[in-house]
Amino acid sequence: MAAYETTRPAPLGAITTFHLVQSIWTLVHKLRDWNDVRLTRHALDKLSDRELEDIGLCRGDIDGLGKQRL
Repeated sequence: MAAYETTRPAPLGAITTFHLVQSIWTLVHKLRDWNDVRLTRHALDKLSDRELEDIGLCRGDIDGLGKQRL
């Protein structure tokens, strides 16, 4: 009985290229998330204290926004 190996090694540089592309996508996603939080903080900062109270927030809550995600 003969056994054949059906797996092949990745071409030279394929894994390195994959890791590079993956790192770039990770950076893009982190920058996008950071910008979303930045824009949200800016929009909330422009609201009055009364408007913040209507949505259940106070000024101190704005500083903590997004810290658990980033």
